[in-house]
Amino acid sequence: MEKINYRLYSSFLNSLAKDLTKYYYSKLNKTFKVSNKLKGKGYDPVTTSDKAFEKFIRSKINKKFPNHQIIGEEFGFKKTKSDYSWVIDPIDGTRSYVIGNPTWSNLISLNYKGKPIVGLANFPVLKKYYFNETDKAAYVVESTKKRKIRINSLANVSNAKVSAAFHNYLSPNKLKKIPKILKLMQFPCADALSYSHFAEGKLDVVAQCSNKIWDIHPLIPIIKAAGGIVTTWKNEDPSKAGHILCSANKKIHNYFLKLLKPVS
Repeated sequence: MEKINYRLYSSFLNSLAKDLTKYYYSKLNKTFKVSNKLKGKGYDPVTTSDKAFEKFIRSKINKKFPNHQIIGEEFGFKKTKSDYSWVIDPIDGTRSYVIGNPTWSNLISLNYKGKPIVGLANFPVLKKYYFNETDKAAYVVESTKKRKIRINSLANVSNAKVSAAFHNYLSPNKLKKIPKILKLMQFPCADALSYSHFAEGKLDVVAQCSNKIWDIHPLIPIIKAAGGIVTTWKNEDPSKAGHILCSANKKIHNYFLKLLKPVS
């Protein structure tokens, strides 16, 4: 395994976060067009801003790392022979973006041989971003102040702050099989912001359904570097994406895997 140059990639993401926020306020903070990717089969919005953000991110990556692969939600796969690939969600939380909720973000990860190693979650309207500098150190930068983040190591099953979103994936009948989880879901879930709050120790459990790779890959390295546990609901490698569970420690994680079993 080659030695990962964390400093190179994390400093690239650190400056990209600032560039993305500037770009939003100078070019995109105005009226935009919305279309539905699922025409007639449901609702999956995409905006002109999603596409503009992705083009901007791709141009920055291509300039700095021309040989790397890129996988983006809106513009697909740029294949090369490199072991490094960038995974991009130009706007995570497009529905929030459409209605003016400030919780949407730009998500970017760098993967080495398919495994996420460095991630960025940038929240332009909230003026903060999360990233990891190594596999053991994650940070939030808020109004230019950088602060190291850790999960809440004092959490236990009886006092855990739980946030979950099933994105219409679980039918009413399936939901009946997990009454305990429904009862424990006391905190709102807002896409990547919930995972970020978890890494910061503000939440102790986050469960979400049907994440695509670009929804979760950028957050995996941040969560792990902050000391969190993240897997699928079947306790498999979270880079497979799909149904995701993250918890503050092994005991809580095992407890929630058990509660989710009837629907996993």
